[in-house]
Amino acid sequence: MERFFTVDSVRDAVKDIQQDRAQTYEQQTYRLAKIAENVMDYPVAEDDAFYELYDKGEICDLDEGHAPYAPRYILPDYEKYLREGSEFLRIDPPKTLIEATTALLIIYHHVPSVTRFPVYIGALDDLLEPFVEKTDEDEARAILKSFLLQLDRTIDDSFCHANIGPYESKTGNMLLELLAELQLVTPNMTLLYDEEKTPDAFAEKALKTSLVCANPAFANDRYYRSDFGEVDYGIASCYNALPKHGGAFTLSRLRLNKIAEGAEDVEGFFKENLPRAIDTMLNLMESKIRYLVEETAFFDSNFLVTEDLIDLDNFVGLFGIVGLAECTEVLLAYDGIEARYGTDEVADEMGTRVMDAIEARIGEFQSAYSPVWNHRFMLHAQVGAANDEGTTAAHRIPIGHEPDLYTHLRQAAKFQKYFPSGVGDHFPFDSTAKRNPKAVLDIFKGGFRLGNRYLSAYNEDGDLIRVTGYLVKKSDVEAFNSGKQVTYDTAQYAADPLTKYGILDRKVEGV
Repeated sequence: MERFFTVDSVRDAVKDIQQDRAQTYEQQTYRLAKIAENVMDYPVAEDDAFYELYDKGEICDLDEGHAPYAPRYILPDYEKYLREGSEFLRIDPPKTLIEATTALLIIYHHVPSVTRFPVYIGALDDLLEPFVEKTDEDEARAILKSFLLQLDRTIDDSFCHANIGPYESKTGNMLLELLAELQLVTPNMTLLYDEEKTPDAFAEKALKTSLVCANPAFANDRYYRSDFGEVDYGIASCYNALPKHGGAFTLSRLRLNKIAEGAEDVEGFFKENLPRAIDTMLNLMESKIRYLVEETAFFDSNFLVTEDLIDLDNFVGLFGIVGLAECTEVLLAYDGIEARYGTDEVADEMGTRVMDAIEARIGEFQSAYSPVWNHRFMLHAQVGAANDEGTTAAHRIPIGHEPDLYTHLRQAAKFQKYFPSGVGDHFPFDSTAKRNPKAVLDIFKGGFRLGNRYLSAYNEDGDLIRVTGYLVKKSDVEAFNSGKQVTYDTAQYAADPLTKYGILDRKVEGV
């Protein structure tokens, strides 16, 4: 880790970005700003164990910046905004659909995140249904089409996320039809699905759309609502379940496989290496949150706060993990046991032991913030980032070793239960699924009844694909790899997963 900067090193980094012909002007601007931010020190002591564990690859801060000055993920109260307007943005409460979509596009421009774009743009069907209902159908469709095109062309990052459901609506139906027609990268979308509230025909339509354009994914709404209780939630970014009117301060993650590789044996892992890594990351996260809240201007002056569109008390810290699969296999090998995670019960039992230990230790830590979550951090199934070669995302089964679909769903349910802040498994289907979305819905219903939280489907032959949670077009990644500029940041993030990490080799399911 480069902890100290010289004038020359900063100048060299700036020049490299300015001369990068594969970056757009906006992408260069963002990266230049990140250099300035990272001239600051991390908000931990110089002798903190974080630096050692970061260099070993055991802890990753997901490029948040050394001294973040806005929360990582923000879920504004868009309902309040449309109801009351905004003094800061000089927006009156909209009365028509065109005014409502315009008002939303304006506020989206002012919602920050770690990606510099909004990671949550609301439950679009609920937000827009009152306006659609009093608009001519053809006119409403045209306005929604223009709205979606504007989102896709100006929010250049598919961590931008919208929700629909669980109830069927005119707006929800139009949005699904337009997604299939337009083949958009942005927004990523999730159907909040509840078997008792969501009509089969609407859910099948959503799956048919997903098998054309990898959008929307399905969240087990009943499960999430049981976790969040009276707190309303939304799905943001990849698939992060977070409190509305708030969001996430920060997300860091442990590479469990690297921690296991650094242990001498199983006992040492559970008694020394894992607790040390957990405690070090908890301290890093709490220090970042304290810096953000107490030393930056955001929660004192940003209009989202002053107009009560977000509340400090509704933000949480996300404690992420990756590499559970490799971790279990490394630990078993210390005892001379050769077993495959996702296939052999002994490996899954070790995975459960690891997750139980993480869950228990995180539960003992009390943050000074996050009353919405009882002053605790939320466990998160993090999906992957740079330098993750040889590290499987979250709790997932490594690509190339997937069992049959039904075994896979049962196995996933064992681990999705640990992650109230977001988790998911993604399944490519062959062309037969397009002709039979009812069969895919039956599979999803079974998966949710087993205790899965989040599932998605896409077609193996489509241009649009879910990488680790976000969407990209294969054609955009190919263009970027050939040195061409691509507006979507996520095309760059997907380059390694598609070319090095085997995303295109996921097991294809039939129905």
